[in-house]
Amino acid sequence: VQLQAFGGGLVQAGGSLRLSCAASGRTISTYGMGWFRQAPGKERDIVAAINWSGGSTYYADSVKGRFTISRDNAKNTVYLQMNSLKPDDTAVYYCATDPTGWASPVRSEYDYWGRGTLVTVSS
Repeated sequence: VQLQAFGGGLVQAGGSLRLSCAASGRTISTYGMGWFRQAPGKERDIVAAINWSGGSTYYADSVKGRFTISRDNAKNTVYLQMNSLKPDDTAVYYCATDPTGWASPVRSEYDYWGRGTLVTVSS
């Protein structure tokens, strides 16, 4: 499966962005999906995850109440709505697939990764 994340850009603090992750090559309807981010000099960390049906989600504490993950299996796409953005949210954002189908925060469970999209939040 190939994943392409897009929707990043430059936004002022307090603003919003919506990231999309489009999959091709096979359906992602049985996969859990995750969004991760990596800031310069830091590790790639989980942001949010969603199970195969969309009925279960996981959020990192730092984004709870501000970000929302969702999916449209008919469109083979996963989304990350990011509101009330902060400068600390600046990072490259990646989407990935989890073959277990769960909304897992464990990076090692993810097998396919897309190219990231850069989000820059100015203060």
